[in-house]
Amino acid sequence: MEHVASTHPWIVAVERSAVGDAMRQSVMLYPVVEVVHILGLALLVGSIAAFDLRVLGFARGVPLEPVSRVTVPLAVVGFALAVPAGLLLFTTEATHIAVNPAFQVKLAFIAVALLNVVVFRLGPWGRMDAWGRAGVRPPVGARAGAAVSLLSWIGALVGGRMIAYF
Repeated sequence: MEHVASTHPWIVAVERSAVGDAMRQSVMLYPVVEVVHILGLALLVGSIAAFDLRVLGFARGVPLEPVSRVTVPLAVVGFALAVPAGLLLFTTEATHIAVNPAFQVKLAFIAVALLNVVVFRLGPWGRMDAWGRAGVRPPVGARAGAAVSLLSWIGALVGGRMIAYF
C-alpha cells in the first residue's frame, strides 16, 4: 500500500538517508536511541509534572521558585534529549510514521504544550513572585496553564506510545 506521505519527497529522503539506513541496520543503534528518547521524556514530563502539580495546588507549603529552579532546567535537558532522539527514531520508517494518526496526535499535543509554555512565560510566570510563595493559591490563569501543560504532555506520551498500534 502506497502511503500518502511517500508523495512528499522530503519524507522519503529522510527515510532513505544514511541516518535512516544506519538506524535500521544497526543492532544497537535503534535501541540505544530509543532509551535516550525515553530518558529524555522521563526528565521532560516528570519535571514538568512536578512543576505543574505544584501550581495546581499540590505541596502548597513549598515555595514555587525553588521548585522551578530545579524542574525547568531538567525539562530543558529532557527536551534536548527527547527531540533529537525522536527525530532519529522517525528516520527509520518516516513514510509510515508520518501518516500514523497516533503520531499526528502526538505532534498536535506537543504543539499545544509548547505554545502553552510561551503563553505561560509571557503571562503568569512574570508574576510568580506574587503567587508562588508557600501557602498562596496561584491565579486561575496559572492553574489553567498548568492543567493544559500536564494534559498536553501526557497526551503526547500516550500518542507516542500508541504509534505502535496504528
